[in-house]
Amino acid sequence: MANQNTHCVGLAPNVDEHARILILGSMPGAASLAAQEYYAHPANRFWPLMTRLLCEVETPSSYPERLAMLLRHHVALWDAIDVCDRAGSLDSDIRNATANDFTVFLKTWPKIRTIGLNGGKAYATFEKANRPLLTRPGLRILKLPSTSPANARWRMDDLVAAWSDLFAPR
Repeated sequence: MANQNTHCVGLAPNVDEHARILILGSMPGAASLAAQEYYAHPANRFWPLMTRLLCEVETPSSYPERLAMLLRHHVALWDAIDVCDRAGSLDSDIRNATANDFTVFLKTWPKIRTIGLNGGKAYATFEKANRPLLTRPGLRILKLPSTSPANARWRMDDLVAAWSDLFAPR
């Protein structure tokens, strides 16, 4: 029996006035939506990857501490998609997506100068809905390999190498 489509509503952004980097996923998966936490699936490599890239000693065990770790390093977190329909957690199953408005978001959080898109669906959604931002002077947009367990061909060391540019000085 096929999974039924579920109407998915994204999570609130994790951002503060010091954020300089914004990381965008597509839409949280079923485990994340159920927990109301970004990257809650234990096999997702996002939190261990951030721990390594931010030179932290260990991945914080609690979700509030994980979010605080990002903000300490001036990293905001959100998603390219506001709402969608999806059966399961795969990006390929996303239907009827409505993108978040990043023109308004960047006016609210003007120190953000770099946007990293976690996977192809996040990038494609952002690109389609926010075309003027793609050529905005002073804004760097990076398409990054997904940290999802579905992207198993990318080992952690490969992700670290690919994602390092997100934190490179400009």
